[in-house]
Amino acid sequence: MTFETGKSEAALLSPEEMGRADKLTIESGVPGIVLMERAGQAVARAAGVLAAPGGKVLVLCGPGNNGGDGFIAARCLASAGYAVRIFVLKDPSELKGDAVEAFKRLGPDVCDRCGIAVDVDDIASDFVAHLKSTDLVIDALFGAGLDRRLSGVVLQLVELVNRSCVPVLAVDLPSGVSGASGLILGGAIKSCATITFFRAKPGHLLLPGRELCGETRVADIGILAETLEEIAPDTFHNSPELWLGSWPCPGMSAHKYSRGHAVVFGGPISSTGAARLSAGAALRAGAGLVTLASPPDAMMVNACHLTAVMLRKVSDTSSVSGFLADERLNALLIGPGFGVGATTRMVVGALLAANRATVLDADALTSFSEDPDTLFGLIKASPAPVLLTPHEGEFSRLFPDIAGDKLQRARFAAERSGAILILKGPDSVIAAPDGRAAINRNAPPWLATAGSGDVLAGIAVGLLAQGVPGFEAGCQAVWLHGEAGQEAGPGLTAEDLAPALKTAIRAVVDKSSVGRR
Repeated sequence: MTFETGKSEAALLSPEEMGRADKLTIESGVPGIVLMERAGQAVARAAGVLAAPGGKVLVLCGPGNNGGDGFIAARCLASAGYAVRIFVLKDPSELKGDAVEAFKRLGPDVCDRCGIAVDVDDIASDFVAHLKSTDLVIDALFGAGLDRRLSGVVLQLVELVNRSCVPVLAVDLPSGVSGASGLILGGAIKSCATITFFRAKPGHLLLPGRELCGETRVADIGILAETLEEIAPDTFHNSPELWLGSWPCPGMSAHKYSRGHAVVFGGPISSTGAARLSAGAALRAGAGLVTLASPPDAMMVNACHLTAVMLRKVSDTSSVSGFLADERLNALLIGPGFGVGATTRMVVGALLAANRATVLDADALTSFSEDPDTLFGLIKASPAPVLLTPHEGEFSRLFPDIAGDKLQRARFAAERSGAILILKGPDSVIAAPDGRAAINRNAPPWLATAGSGDVLAGIAVGLLAQGVPGFEAGCQAVWLHGEAGQEAGPGLTAEDLAPALKTAIRAVVDKSSVGRR
């Protein structure tokens, strides 16, 4: 099976998968020291951008391959005229593997010029003295594979680096950040830039790790993209490269009926705005037709605010079923402003029984917080895709026993519920029951405003109406939502997002057009 080009570019590798990529490359005939040499040289080039020619560079080297990358970078920088000082956490005589050869390649001359501190117990005082006059710290202590908490002298060094405010270049990942989860293990270095190799790791995108990485760049060290066919990663960066092939670009013969008909179910007169935000976003996302199904008491207020979105009076569960007898209504959304309680649960049941692509958000999720298994049973009985869009509070009510990092929790929840799950936040995770997951990173902080989630749900149902598969629709919706937030800018309100979607969609259409040429 060929690993698609777009997915290859968007793939994220866990530390274990990255180790396998290294192993497969070495088994193919590329010596490990060659990969390490390329990595170290890439680090040196990145350091040369951050430190002025001839500047002072402090290189912190750990006991493993990350430290080996640091030795090579130190050698290259010293040869280029930088004043380099090396600190090693382990006596060089105790190094193993390719790190031994990397250290040997420093040579006596470089070792003499750099000076190498190896006494861990006394390292702190010497380290502070050098920190005061250095221009750049290269953190080559621990990479993405760290699986234990930092402590003792190592933690002390990390804290000293952070307090110094000296710029830091991290090798692979800032020391103390888990490459698998982005969580901080006891403490972590805060870098201004990070250079990693072959593919990024989940820890580069998930918070709080992302904030500690600074600007992250992926360096090519000669591992072939074809290696991914053997590894078959199922975690991705949520970018257009991942889902552009599923983008619903209408053909010349398209008309509104061919682009799908989305239905948003609205709530009572006291809370009509949320559903209108969703409906407007669904229309902007490309659904050919959008209808707001409204309770009788809310018809007038909705009619006063809607133009291109149609209105349909739906008074009770039986009228919902009658309405859905029209098979042209192919994507449904319920939750924003709908209300919490038994009525909502009954309507959700009717929607899922209709076997249409469905988005469950907000009140639709909260209504099942006391009985989530019933909801999951309804979802699994429906052959159509179902998207759940909880924020952290809603997630904890639906899945109170699921613990772990964000990526783990989203995956477990998707598997249990049978739904595509969007665990929202600044690092939203989109997870499918089959194990696929994507991590988003383009959402600006000013999206944290009332109604923003209603717009996201509306984008998702608009894409489902156009026939986009469930996982891809979730990924596209989250990315477009983030891009719209960037376009609307600081001070945005939820009403600004649907108009801003036009620019975000234009960017995707342009990419899609290039891909078809």
